[in-house]
Amino acid sequence: MLKILIYKEWAEVFKNRLVLFTVIFLPLLLGILPLVMLGTMGNVTGESSLNDIPPSALAMCPPALSAGECVQVYLLSQFVLMFMLIPLVIPVSIAAYSIVGEKRVRSLEPLLATPITTWELILAKALAAVIPAVVASWAAFLLFAIGGVAMAASPAVVRAFLHPMWLLAVVVGGPLLALLSVSLALMVSSRVNDPRVAEQLAGVVAVPLLALLFGQMSGFLVLNRNLVLVFLLVLALLDAVMLYFTVRVFDRENILTRWR
Repeated sequence: MLKILIYKEWAEVFKNRLVLFTVIFLPLLLGILPLVMLGTMGNVTGESSLNDIPPSALAMCPPALSAGECVQVYLLSQFVLMFMLIPLVIPVSIAAYSIVGEKRVRSLEPLLATPITTWELILAKALAAVIPAVVASWAAFLLFAIGGVAMAASPAVVRAFLHPMWLLAVVVGGPLLALLSVSLALMVSSRVNDPRVAEQLAGVVAVPLLALLFGQMSGFLVLNRNLVLVFLLVLALLDAVMLYFTVRVFDRENILTRWR
């Protein structure tokens, strides 16, 4: 039953060209853009000296790297963190449409009339939004990693931007962030009548990650393994809490009469 509901969600949601465009274009853009920047700044990195590099970039570079290698490590590391934004943005547009959209096309009533439990319904809608986002983000990161390895100045640069800390953040943190944004989008979607409102309110989940990104870019915050592990643990706990409240908020007995 869960698999059937997920396929049903995909069949409905991907009829929306905007959602389909977001799933395909955004990951492709983030996968190619850093490689284009890396290719066009070859001369700059070759002529740089360590005195020209800001302290925020130097803090992220392993010892004994040249100025050009350090610039590449800094640039590539910033984009690795940005790959965590993909699982936040993509599933929100899918999940926000999930409940409100079904109500508008009159497909929610027969679904709620079935013996499926609220937990199964919410889980199916969450997975239907999370899976495409995670697959798209991992595929984009793979493209980015292959291009980065091919264009990196040295093996030391490759080891730095493909450090296990970054891989853990993308491979594990991505799905956790996606589930968090989807849970909030589903919760809001069950209480409003407009998918755009649900999408905008659920977008608040991206604020802490953007603060983390800008904090690292400015040098105010330097990510390390312990900080990433704490971040992932907090995300896992938030996911569990948000899923619980999403199921509690979804009142299937009154949701139809309230929206009539």
